[in-house]
This record gives sequence, C-alpha cells and structure tokens, in this order.
Amino acid sequence: MKHPEVRIIGGGLAGSEAAHVLARNGVLLELFEMRPSRMTPAHKTDLLAELVCSNSFKGTDALTAHGILKREMEGLGSLVMSAAMMTRVPAGKALAVDRTSFASFITAHLMNHSSITHRREECSLIDGNLPTIIATGPLTSDALAQHLASITTGTRLFFYDAISPIIDAGSIDMSHVFAASRWSDTSTDYLNCPMSKIEYSRFLEQLLSADRVQAREFEDAGFFEACLPVEVLALRGTDALRYGPMRPVGLHDPKTGSRPYAVIQLRRENLRGDAYTMVGFQTRLTHPEQKRVISLIPALRNARFLRFGSIHRNTYLDSPRILESDLRLRGHRNIYLAGQITGVEGYMESAAMGIMAGLSALAELKGIHFSPPGPETAIGSLMSYITDRSLERFQPMNINFGIMPLPDAPKARRAEARSEEALHVFEAWKQTMKPLLGDV
Repeated sequence: MKHPEVRIIGGGLAGSEAAHVLARNGVLLELFEMRPSRMTPAHKTDLLAELVCSNSFKGTDALTAHGILKREMEGLGSLVMSAAMMTRVPAGKALAVDRTSFASFITAHLMNHSSITHRREECSLIDGNLPTIIATGPLTSDALAQHLASITTGTRLFFYDAISPIIDAGSIDMSHVFAASRWSDTSTDYLNCPMSKIEYSRFLEQLLSADRVQAREFEDAGFFEACLPVEVLALRGTDALRYGPMRPVGLHDPKTGSRPYAVIQLRRENLRGDAYTMVGFQTRLTHPEQKRVISLIPALRNARFLRFGSIHRNTYLDSPRILESDLRLRGHRNIYLAGQITGVEGYMESAAMGIMAGLSALAELKGIHFSPPGPETAIGSLMSYITDRSLERFQPMNINFGIMPLPDAPKARRAEARSEEALHVFEAWKQTMKPLLGDV
C-alpha cells in the first residue's frame, strides 16, 4: 500500500464511520485499533464497532430528535445505520441490534476494503504532519489522553457510565412474564416482569442496602444523568424507579387486566433470542449483590447472568475550548476529533461525529470548503453544542430538542415543525456540499 493520506486512531463507531467516508472516496488510510493487543475495562472482543453498553440505538420516529438524527445519518450513507438495519432485533419503536452480528458486519466491511490498512496496536502519539482523526472514544488510553491534554493545554474531563445485566433467556420464569411494548397494542417485542407494591417495596429496600463497587476511583463518581445506576436513582425517592426504568405506564398485565405497580422490561439481546438485557437497569452493585437483589423480581428469581452490570470511567475533552466548528483541533490543522471524546453522548451521536470528521478531513484533501449543517438539524445542533465557546460548564450531551432551535409553530405542531425544518435545512446543506458528497 502507498503512504496513507489519513490516519484514524480508534476503531469504534466514530472511527469506523470516518474510515467508511474516506475509503469510499478512494482515500488511502491507516486505521489504528489497539484491541486485542490491549483491551479496555469494558470491551470483550477484537471486533470493530463493538457495543459495550446497551444494544439499543433508541427510537427511529422522525418526530423525535433521535429519529431525525438517524434520518440524517442515512442521508449521508452511514455504515452504522446500514449495519443496524441488517442486524436488527425486535424492540418496538427502538432500533436494537444483535451486537455480535452488528460489529461483525462493520468489521468485515472495513477489513476487506482495499483503501484501508489496519494497525492492531496502540497509537499514543500523534503525527501532526499527517491528517489524523482521533476517534478513541470514552475509553481512550491514558497515554493518548495525556498526549492530547499536553497539546491542547485543555482539561480532561470524566464521567462514569454503568452497564445493564444480560440474562440467559432459559432462566427467565415465563409464568411471571407478559410480552408487550409500552406504546403499542400489537407489538410483543419486550418481556415485562411485573411487580406488586409489596414486591417492589422489598426490592427497593434491598437495592438501597446492597453492597456496591467502592473502588477509590468511583468514590466521587459523576454519572451521566441519562444513564444513572438504578441504586443511585433509587436514592431520589421511593417512586423514582417507578417513574424511571420500572415505570408501568402503557402496560397492562393480561393475567390481571390492570396496570402493574412496577415493571422491569427485558429487551432481546440477539437474533437467536436466547439472551435478554434488563432495560435501563444500569448498576454498580457487586456481582453477588446483583444476583441476590435481582432474584427478588419474581420473573428473575432463578436468573442466570450472561453479563453482570458494571461501571467504567469515560473520558471526554473540553471541546468548546479546543475545537473549531469543523471538528479540527484549534491550532492543529491536521488533527480532528470525533465521537464521544468530543463530548457527545450516545452511540448514534458518536457515529454521526465520525461521519462529519471524515467529511471534514475529506474536504481538506480535496480543497473544498467545509461547513457543518445548520443547528436546525440534529447533526448540526450537536456540532454547535460541542463547539459553543459560551458554554461555561461543558457536559456530555445526547441529541435532544433542547439543543435545537425552537420552531415558530403552535406547541401542538412543534415536533412536526422541527422535523420538517430539520429535513429542509439538511437537504439544502447537502446541495451546498454536493462537490464533497457526490451522489450519497
């Protein structure tokens, strides 16, 4: 292979998307992924784009911010979206995947591409003379994170992320389960584990008193608000879980004909249907305590755990202080950041930033001016958020309507108006970027 034109560090969702953008345009590149020679606290395989937390990419409804983001990614030829649709498992209105099939699809696509040279080694130093996209994600190695901090004089920031347990389907007591989706009368994609008031009260009492992982680095842990461990959420009040991951709204138990007091939902983990994830049940309880407390749920009294819940530290950078609007590192024209290290939170948000970093680097190679789409779009609003210098206290952010402009429309039509405006602005932006995007 000839000398690479671009280097990508990190083979997660963002790095995979950036590699896909550049390779399909004939750019020769090196893709560094340190696994399996060096693993992270959360990864289990050597596959590119391995999903370490949930297997859900959230909703697809174009009247929601998550749905708008997916629509825009599909409009840019997203590899992650293609893989997700090919490996989808039943999950109601959510887009969930068989995580092994998903990562295998992306790995095979990129490993077989003639424009990509794969380096299975850690890259801890950045060559400022070669266009480089850093997409190392929230589990960036300490060596590279320290190097980034040294060249940006910026602060490394952290938050802690928790993972939900995965249950062997054969160990679920189906006599205490009913199949239904919360907002559909016909879908049976979720298994629901109902609890009475007495059962819930006992469960809550034991959850609050259970032993937790107390490693020193976790003692002052700052958790991402949208991914709080259940035991942390439970401290907010007796009904906090019943208004959160254990909410019974929209569900009726056919055995009783009424709404349960509380519900644990299980979502299929793979295409075979032999494993289920506890939806929204992130936890840092010790493994013996997880088994003890979760067994208080009638349907899971004999549960076998294929994966226990866990917690890991995520790294991100103070992007508003160090990033240009095109995801280029301020003062370093050849260095781009992508994915969760920029401060976006979520699978699709990270992948979208990988697409945009790839396009930004491609524009530089082709001598084309690159500008992001407007903030009325989902992708544009994320890029605007992570590069907004006026933010005094920067925190990770999912895509949501709160970071998109309020449309000039009656409240009852705001979702439709947002979706329509986002589509209009996005399509207009694509036309201005036609020399870069081609027929995508």
